[in-house]
Amino acid sequence: MAPSSLPVLLIAFGLGYALGSIPFGLLLTRLAGLGDVRQIGSGNIGATNVLRTGRKGLAAATLLLDAAKGAAAVLIAHAAFGPTAATVAGFGALLGHIFPVWLKFKGGKGVATFLGVLIALAWQLAAIFAIVWLAVAATTRISSLAALVATVAVPVAAYVLGYNEIAIVSALMAAIILIKHRGNIRRLLAGEEPKIGAKA
Repeated sequence: MAPSSLPVLLIAFGLGYALGSIPFGLLLTRLAGLGDVRQIGSGNIGATNVLRTGRKGLAAATLLLDAAKGAAAVLIAHAAFGPTAATVAGFGALLGHIFPVWLKFKGGKGVATFLGVLIALAWQLAAIFAIVWLAVAATTRISSLAALVATVAVPVAAYVLGYNEIAIVSALMAAIILIKHRGNIRRLLAGEEPKIGAKA
């Protein structure tokens, strides 16, 4: 099969989805005896909600593993099928994290997995994401705003740097992440989004 043939791309997408759908936040909190993380806070399985358990180590581990599964999907697909399949696998990983079939399609918001995908696809884009996040977070002290601005900056940067294929796919990923953050966006517009370090 050709590296960019439909069967190959479907395999890459399936690989990415399978890896992305591993709910590390839920698994880690259950292993730690903390119950179902979906029953607290926002109900998401991502690192931010895991942090609401008071276990910073578990939240950090969730963040790293959610990023790692995105990177792993890209790297495996790239080694097996090439760059186009790797990009498709990254998209699949993001969808798997946000819409995991095992959890009735109710997963996390995708930022950590998105970053992991970027690290494996093009580290320059991951660096831009990190720089924008840090700049916005330092200025506004609002984590969600920093994540949203950094996410939107990626497809723009990808286009400017000539990563046309990644620009298209990352734009789709950014749109999905924005939709998943619609609650945060409403609070931002209302001036009610909590700042970093503030108690809920």
